[in-house]
Amino acid sequence: MSDLKYPVISISREYAAYGRTIARALALELGIPFFDKDFVKETAKKSGYTEEEVQAEGETISQGSKILNSILNNAMSYTSSHDEIFKAEAEVILELAQRPCIIVGRCSEAILRTAEIPSLNVFLHASIEDRIMHAAELPENKGRDVKHEIAKWDKQRANFFKNYTGQEFGDYHNYDLVLDVGRLGVDKCVEIILEAEKLGE
Repeated sequence: MSDLKYPVISISREYAAYGRTIARALALELGIPFFDKDFVKETAKKSGYTEEEVQAEGETISQGSKILNSILNNAMSYTSSHDEIFKAEAEVILELAQRPCIIVGRCSEAILRTAEIPSLNVFLHASIEDRIMHAAELPENKGRDVKHEIAKWDKQRANFFKNYTGQEFGDYHNYDLVLDVGRLGVDKCVEIILEAEKLGE
């Protein structure tokens, strides 16, 4: 693991663009752990919020919450749960990045860049048709309108990213690789990321 050019790989993704699938495949190939939903337990410990609250607010923020937080944050005594959870998540990300790993979501690319921790930053996207097909296969979407779920998660992730980085979600300037998983396929995306990791800076 010591010969990895990029010890940390950060993966940002649209909803149902195979982020977890690709992270898991990379972890197997490289022999390093990947962290996605694993954030919840550690973040809960650091923030004081329950795992359920972290799960609900750890990577999304609705437009209504964004406006409310903006208003209330002007009051010196107010700190939103989103802010506290994000702060705890950032601490967890920086701790995880002390060893080779793959981190999915949570503005990890921006957090690592600010901390000047080298990372290979990847953004995964796909057509709405490809994502609808994949979203329908996910257990959490059983009986749900998957098109609605995609729109909801994309909007909330975009709000979350904008709120905590000041940048647009999916802006190619923030990434080393931007891959269309629908067109390339999961295996080819894994292959490209592995090749980029070998190249280093």
